[in-house]
Amino acid sequence: MIDLVGYGAFFLTTALIFSLVTLGLNLQWGLTGLFNVGLAGFVAIGAYTSALLTTPDDPARLGGFGLPILIGWAGAMVVGGIAAALTGMATLRLRSDYLAITTFGVAVVVQLVALNAQKLTGGPFGIGFIPRPFGSLAETPLLFNLSNLAVVSAVALIAYLALEHLSRSPWGRVLKALREDERAAISLGKSARFYRVQAFGVGGAIMALAGALQAHFTGFIAPDNYLPILTFQVWVMLIVGGSGSNLGAVVGSILVWAIWAGSGTLTSVLFAPEQQARAASLQIVAIGVMLCVILLIRPNGLFGDIPRRPRLGKRAKAAAAKSSSGS
Repeated sequence: MIDLVGYGAFFLTTALIFSLVTLGLNLQWGLTGLFNVGLAGFVAIGAYTSALLTTPDDPARLGGFGLPILIGWAGAMVVGGIAAALTGMATLRLRSDYLAITTFGVAVVVQLVALNAQKLTGGPFGIGFIPRPFGSLAETPLLFNLSNLAVVSAVALIAYLALEHLSRSPWGRVLKALREDERAAISLGKSARFYRVQAFGVGGAIMALAGALQAHFTGFIAPDNYLPILTFQVWVMLIVGGSGSNLGAVVGSILVWAIWAGSGTLTSVLFAPEQQARAASLQIVAIGVMLCVILLIRPNGLFGDIPRRPRLGKRAKAAAAKSSSGS
């Protein structure tokens, strides 16, 4: 029972880290309509930035400043946000598929730099000895996983509430207006480029924070952690949960990660060890089947099209009742 609780905490921690990436993507795509398929690059920037700031000194590479973990997370958000904003300034004049190709190229460049800049990133060997929150509890897996779950849950909750506030603020309404009708928003004096760069930068900062959390949660990062499959996973999470819904981004992340982890466990049980490398592709098949089923039942995702009931005042209710009785 204790092992089950510990695994449940580990699972939720990983799922909530994914939900942070999905929340950042939802700000860019669901709220603003920016088609970013290079999110793995911004996650990698956050992870490596925080690792370089917080790890002990290593003569084999640059960095290793040994700073506190919170400073590493803040630095990851700053660097990730700036990188995303610069990418936005250079690419947001493009639309749809051209923007997707460009952002994908950015992610590939980041991954190749992480793979080859050995003096900075450790190259294919990655960066180890990344300090872990509550590392002193590592010998007690249950307490360690529960402590990490509490920290990640608090960060995810703060990000969720902040994005909910932003989406309902005048700033968020401008982003929605740009997504729905750019010409109408511009005619009201709103700068499309200015607001889109802001949305891209804030979304990139949230993705970088998720990468930093994942780096400190596992204690080790390598370029193979940031392959295009990460982008595929997060996009499926957003589509399943419902584009434009922050709640959908969180629920979709947990649901898709549950299917991903469950299918991986199932293939390890059903297939012999020498066949498991090929059987791992069944995880993608399981996600694809689930995506098709959900989109057939809920084309806009689980929470993408929940109508909000208008709040009627007493006078409006009385007028509605009078008109219905008169007819």
